[in-house]
Amino acid sequence: MTQLVNRQWRLKQRPVGLIAQGDFDLVSAPVPELADGEFLIRNVYLSLDPAMRGWLIDRPSYVPPVQIGEVMRGLAVGIVEESRNAKFTKGSAVQGLLGWQEYVVANGQGVTLLPASPLPLTANLGLFGLAGMTSYFGLLDIGQPKEGETLLVSGAAGSVGSLVGQIGKIKGLRVVGIAGSAEKCEWLVKELGFDAAVNYKDGNLRAQLKEACPNGVDVYFENVGGEILDTALSVMNNFGRVVVCGLISQYNATENVPGPYNFAMVISKRLKIQGFVAPDFGGRVKEMIGDFANWYGSGRLKYRVDIEQGLEAAPQAINKLFSGDNSGKLIVQISLAP
Repeated sequence: MTQLVNRQWRLKQRPVGLIAQGDFDLVSAPVPELADGEFLIRNVYLSLDPAMRGWLIDRPSYVPPVQIGEVMRGLAVGIVEESRNAKFTKGSAVQGLLGWQEYVVANGQGVTLLPASPLPLTANLGLFGLAGMTSYFGLLDIGQPKEGETLLVSGAAGSVGSLVGQIGKIKGLRVVGIAGSAEKCEWLVKELGFDAAVNYKDGNLRAQLKEACPNGVDVYFENVGGEILDTALSVMNNFGRVVVCGLISQYNATENVPGPYNFAMVISKRLKIQGFVAPDFGGRVKEMIGDFANWYGSGRLKYRVDIEQGLEAAPQAINKLFSGDNSGKLIVQISLAP
């Protein structure tokens, strides 16, 4: 039998600014034989997430940075091709931090068996993946929304922001999104049911937000940072909550980022600001899946994916997250889906 060859992206150097293909080496190596208790995974879909940019910086964080020479970390879903592990049988669908590679030999640690579902495998990276956890727990646990309040979401057309806004509508909030094109704003309002959406590229964002949020903002879900955060603080109501999920505008900055200049409003408006990461809520995933399955099944929750083809596309494709060129959850298809 011909031995399988695994292709994998290994970190060559730490990026400066945007990620470049030259920051990685595409390495080929034979897939090792399985030992007792091991199984072979063929990666099918790889999730591309803004957090990956932070994993490439050599500094302490909630997870260790990817080291030079290591396979790039990444959440993926795949299919078990061979197995010497009774729990993970051939043909099973699995998920885990399987990395930027075509094949993985695993022993079960850090790998989750996926239940049979009529949804495509991509739903495990979008709706039921990190984006789902981030949106669900970030809004409901950190944001503590109350029916009738106004929710403002930056990066609203992204995989997290689009879910946050829809959850807000389900919970009885007035929802306003901030996005970067007329097409995205139209999608948020006409397809996802947002009450309003503003295009920050049209200028005078504060005036747009004042018009879209006539009663001010009670909960602000922050994905972007920079000038957008600064402007959002100016329209917050007293005792508002700011949920800090991401600061994508500064992930590729090569110099120190100033601000926010309106930070004094945290005092005058008695704002509560809290950051979080999805793994904080890892023990409550079933709660999120239960609600999402119900909402999706009833047509109240929608999602879309933006799929790039081929493992070799990953280093360039990830920059779509920072330019705003992605349309939905950004995924790389590595091999054929079952």
